[in-house]
Amino acid sequence: MAVLGLHHIGFTVPDMEEAVAFFRDMFGAVTVMECGSVDVDDEFMLTRLGVPNGCKITDQRVLQVGRGGSLEVFQYSGVKEPQPIKHNAEVGAMHIAFEVDDAFEAAERLKARGVDVLEGPTLIEGGPMDQLVWMYLRAPWGQYLEIVSSKGPLGYEAAGGPKLWTPSEGA
Repeated sequence: MAVLGLHHIGFTVPDMEEAVAFFRDMFGAVTVMECGSVDVDDEFMLTRLGVPNGCKITDQRVLQVGRGGSLEVFQYSGVKEPQPIKHNAEVGAMHIAFEVDDAFEAAERLKARGVDVLEGPTLIEGGPMDQLVWMYLRAPWGQYLEIVSSKGPLGYEAAGGPKLWTPSEGA
C-alpha cells in the first residue's frame, strides 16, 4: 500500500451554519461539497461509523481552506449526552492548525473579530522548531485550532533535517 498523503480531517460540530460561517469568515474556507443528511439505519451507523443507536448525520459538508487536506464537517442529531470538548492534555484531544503568512497579523485580526484566542502568538527561538510562530484559539463551539507561520527555515531543517511540507511550499 502506498500512502499518498493527508486527505481530510473530519470532526463534528453542534451547528453547521455557525461552523461554516466561522471557517469562511476567519480562514477563507470554501464549501466544496454539501452532502446533507445521511439516511441509513442504526446498524449502518454503528458498524461503519461507530455511532450509537439513534444518532443520525443531519448535515455533512466538505470545506477547503487554502492548499492541503480538506475539512469534513458533520452535524448529528440524537446524541443523548453531549460530551465537552477534550482539553489538549486528554487522550483523543485534537486541534487543527492553519498556516498563515503572518501569525502576529492574523492574531490581531482574530482578536478584533471577537475570536477566543489564547495567549500569543509565540515565536520559538532555538531547538527543532526554531523560527516557528504559533498561537491557539477556539472556534465558537470550543474546538481548539492553531495558526502558525515561520520566520525562516525551522531549526531542524537548518540542521539538515528533511523539509516539512507546508501549504506555502505547494504540493
